[in-house]
Parts: sequence; structure tokens; C-alpha cells
Amino acid sequence: MKKNLLWPATVLALSTALISGFANFLNKFAVTASPDPVVFTAIKNGLVAMALVAILLAIGKWREISGLNRGQWLKLSAVGLVGGGLPFALFFLGLSQTSALNAALIHKTLVIWVAILAVVFLKERLTWPVGLGVSAVFLGNLVIGGFAGFKYSSGELMILAATLFWAVENVIAKKALADISASLTACARLAIGLLVLIPLAAMRGGSLEIFVKMSGSAWLWTGLASALLLAYVLTWYAALKRAPAIYVAALLAPATLVTNILSAVFITHSFNWQLAASAGLFTAGIFLLVKFIPNATPPSPTLDLSLSNGREKA
Repeated sequence: MKKNLLWPATVLALSTALISGFANFLNKFAVTASPDPVVFTAIKNGLVAMALVAILLAIGKWREISGLNRGQWLKLSAVGLVGGGLPFALFFLGLSQTSALNAALIHKTLVIWVAILAVVFLKERLTWPVGLGVSAVFLGNLVIGGFAGFKYSSGELMILAATLFWAVENVIAKKALADISASLTACARLAIGLLVLIPLAAMRGGSLEIFVKMSGSAWLWTGLASALLLAYVLTWYAALKRAPAIYVAALLAPATLVTNILSAVFITHSFNWQLAASAGLFTAGIFLLVKFIPNATPPSPTLDLSLSNGREKA
């Protein structure tokens, strides 16, 4: 794999990390401003699903949809059910019961689970420089200022369960993206995931009344969270289509640093040595990944550098 071929994926993945960092920080306010976290999640994901359908229509993706075979539909369904449904409900229920920083730390263990699954199921290679880079970005999440420790609460356990679901989704999505466009896969994630979220929201009781009585501020937070999710899912799937799953998952880890900086600026009003150490570890880890992952990963039939559709291969 030529090094320059990874730069689009690198930029996309780091952009996703920036978006995720803002989202982790703002979602805490959004989910607490909304009457019910599951209803909030269903509405947010529904708005994003509608936006993605509009994007597909605008860029003429119906030809690709009509040409999908049974295997591709099964992959898209798995992406939606495993990644776009239950884990969202678990994550936002958990987020309503724990801090944004703890949620971000748990979520960023994703890189470890993805690395394990990618080696086993995607046959990606984890050479020692790449493993050192992955370890550095993971440790960067642990050396975080303002972290008071885990409470091993039900909220934290729900976020961990959601993270494991999303790790499995990475593997399924990587296989789906081999011959399906990133925008269509992203749409399937949210739209099919609603088949799980809507019944869960209805089971919460009084969900329709909650929907009608949402305040203006709740709608504002929901709209902002939806915009961030739309940007996140598009950039993340575009990166995953173009690079190994381990590489993309590792480059998402610095989102915790973004969340922590925002918390330091707007909540704790303090910076400390842990923040600087975390930034240093992330920088070192990203350097190792960018330098050594091209040599560690052989050319793959799943690599797609096209911006237009899922059938043009590098």
C-alpha cells in the first residue's frame, strides 16, 4: 500500500475524531436537556437518516441501491442492526447516568476491541511499530486530567456494551464497504437502526407525549447533536472504506483529548500535566501509525479510493 494513498483516510479519520470529541462533550448536555435519552436518540438518528436519504437522492445513488445483491443487503442490514440500533440506546442511556469524560474514555477502548477483531476476522497485520502506535493512543486516553475514576455503574457498563457492539460493526462495515459506497452504508446504519430504536423508544412509555412536549432548547440540542452525527458517520465510513480498520479506529482515539480540552475550558477551568502528557502520547501514536501502517498492511481488495461509488477500485 503506497503511503500517499492513506492521506485521504488520515484526514477523514482525524476529522472524525475532532467531530467525535465535540459530540461527546455536547451530547452530555443534549441528552440531559431531553426528556428521555432513548426518545432523544431515536429522534436524532431519524433526523440524520432523513438527511442521508436526501443526500443519496441528490447524488443519484438509486442506481447503486437497485443493483444491490442479497449478500450486500445482508451486510447493510447487519451494519444497521449491530451498529445503528441497540448500541445507540445503550450509549445514551449510559451517558445520562455518567460523566462525558468517563463515557469518552470507555468508548475509546474501541481501538483495542477493533484491533483484536480486525486481526482475527479481517486478517489485518499488527506489526510492533503499529502496535506501539495503537498502545500510545490508547494510553493517551488513560492519562487524562480531571478523571476521577470509574464507578462501575450501570451507566458505564451500558457504554461498554455499546462500544463492543460498535467494534463488531467496524468489521461488518469494513466488509460491506468493499463494494458498497460509504454514503449508502452510512444511510443503512441509521435507517435500519431505527427499526430497533423506535420500538425501544415506544417501550419507554409516553414517548409520543414526550415528542410533542419537547422544549425549544431540547430541539436545539437535538438538532446540533444530529448535525454532528451526520458529519461523524459520513467522515468515519469514508475513512474506513479507504484504510485498515485498526488504523481508522486508532486515529479516532484523540477524540477524548478534544472532549477533555473542552471540559477544561468550559467546566473545570483548569489545565494540568495530564492534558499535556495525553497530547504527547496521541502525537507519538499518530506519528507511528502514519509512518508504519502502509508497510504493515498489504494491498487489500477492500481498499477503495474513489469518491463516487463503491464499485471503482484502486
